[in-house]
Parts: sequence; C-alpha cells; structure tokens
Amino acid sequence: MLIQFLTAAGVLAVLTMVPGPDMAVVTKRAVSCGAQDALRTVGGITAGLLVWGVLTVVGLAAVLAASAVAYTVVKLAGAAYLLFLGAQVLLHSRHSRAQGPGGHPDAPAGNPWRTGLVSNVFNPKIAVFYTGLLPTLAPSGLSPHSGMALLVLLHAALTAAWLSGYVMLLARASVFFRRPAVRRTMDRFTGVVLIGFGVKVATTQP
Repeated sequence: MLIQFLTAAGVLAVLTMVPGPDMAVVTKRAVSCGAQDALRTVGGITAGLLVWGVLTVVGLAAVLAASAVAYTVVKLAGAAYLLFLGAQVLLHSRHSRAQGPGGHPDAPAGNPWRTGLVSNVFNPKIAVFYTGLLPTLAPSGLSPHSGMALLVLLHAALTAAWLSGYVMLLARASVFFRRPAVRRTMDRFTGVVLIGFGVKVATTQP
C-alpha cells in the first residue's frame, strides 16, 4: 500500500505543478496586491478542492461529470468568471497608479479568498479529474471512500504547498514587480492568460 501511495503522490505532485487557472489567479493577486493577499487566494483555492473532494466522496461529482447539462452549466460559469478576472486585470493595467497606499500597486477589488474559492469551484475539470483519475490511484488496502478522501487531502495539501511556495518566490522579487513598467506588463500578461484559460474552459469537452 505504501508503494501505491507514493506513486499516487508523485502523479498528483506532477499534475499540481502544471500551470493552470489557479496559478494565473495567484499570480494576479501576488503581483497586484502582495504575498498576504495571494496566500489568502491560495487558501480559497484549497478550500475549493476540498469542496470538490467532499462532492466526490459522496458521489455528486460523478453525477456532474456524467451529466452534459450540469457540466456545461458549471463550465460556462467558470469560463465567464475567468474572463471577468482577465478583463478586470487588463482594465486595471490601463488605469493603475505606480503604487497603492499600502506599499503595493493598486489592485482590482474583491475578496482574495473568495476569488480563489470561486475560480476553483466553477472548474468542472476538477470533478472529472477526481472521479476519473483518483479512483485509479487510490491504495487498494483502503476502502474506496477512505482511499479517495486520503488522495483528496493529499492533493489539497500539495496544491497549498506548491502555490504558497510560488507566492514566496514572487514575494522575493516584489521590488522588481513594483516597477510600473514591469507591473503593467505582468498585469497585461496575466489578464491575457486568464482570458485564454476562460476560452479554453468554455470550449473544452468533458
């Protein structure tokens, strides 16, 4: 069982480090508002994973993954939210000042924890990922529910650790990112990336 668990941990670690909407949202918050704001966003993202984990363990995520209508509704809602975030960042990059009163560039309004939570909860690919891949990785020595719950917790912990470490790396370069030209470039890049992910989510099939 230990070998199976280590194998699952390795697969989840690799998948966690693949850049996606979560990393783009965290980048936006770290560059625009600072490390503390970005870490709160990471907390919201982790909470979103746990929400999907609970739904997976009780079987509701499988219903969503199997229902074309439900999947499409969640998919379009998630895509719209990512498009909104991207457009917000692009608009902010055109009108922001060099640095806000708190020592960080002016940032788009919005609760960072809620931003992370919503961006993750409205990502139906997590439902497909949890119901399609996790059962194949669950250790055979545990009951199906226990194995799935363990892997969900592991994935949430890996995600929190990876994104938090990424935030700390960005924080170490905060002086560089506070430069007006660099900040505007990063805002525009992140906005385009978020919009790109929004389009990708909207056009991706289950």
